[in-house]
Amino acid sequence: MPRIKVKRTSTVTDMTAMCDVAALLLTFFILTATAKQPEPLAVSTPSSTYEFKVPAENNATLTIGQGKVFFEVAGQKVKARTLELIGQQYKINFTPQEIKDFSLVGSFGVPVSSLKSFLALDGGERMKPGVQGGIPTDSTDNQLNSWVLQARTATAEVNQQPMRVSIKGDSKQEYPVVKKIIDVLQKQKVNKFLLVTNAEARKK
Repeated sequence: MPRIKVKRTSTVTDMTAMCDVAALLLTFFILTATAKQPEPLAVSTPSSTYEFKVPAENNATLTIGQGKVFFEVAGQKVKARTLELIGQQYKINFTPQEIKDFSLVGSFGVPVSSLKSFLALDGGERMKPGVQGGIPTDSTDNQLNSWVLQARTATAEVNQQPMRVSIKGDSKQEYPVVKKIIDVLQKQKVNKFLLVTNAEARKK
């Protein structure tokens, strides 16, 4: 008895739905991603095998390098409130637009008296060499102490959480500069802080 031959038909898969899903996912990730803010002071952190991520919220980062100190606090609402408190302390009236612009700024290092002119610049001009000379830490004008204090107050008001402090120091930075920053923290009874390091692979 002859074998019945089954007619072969080509299989066609409609990929339209799959392409739509891929396009939607790509669009979602692009729109929800947060761009990394450029750093005005590039530092080479010391290496370490300790693995612990710096908190993304309720955290302030002090960047130290070339004898300069830069400051950044996490959260746009916290940044805005911090600037308002700094303005009250130094008797400076910041406009709503200036407060909004400051809430989008990452790490910065300028005296309080230069904040208005600093915020008037665009992002590219702010990163030019010589624009940011660091936050004053002198004993007669220790503005860093004010920034840390007001940022702690703003974090407690906005997030109802205590603020952590992370120190990101250059591996070649001399100890007296780092000690000056630690003294500022200890003056406010902040005795626990994180040291940002460059992670190394653990030896097997």
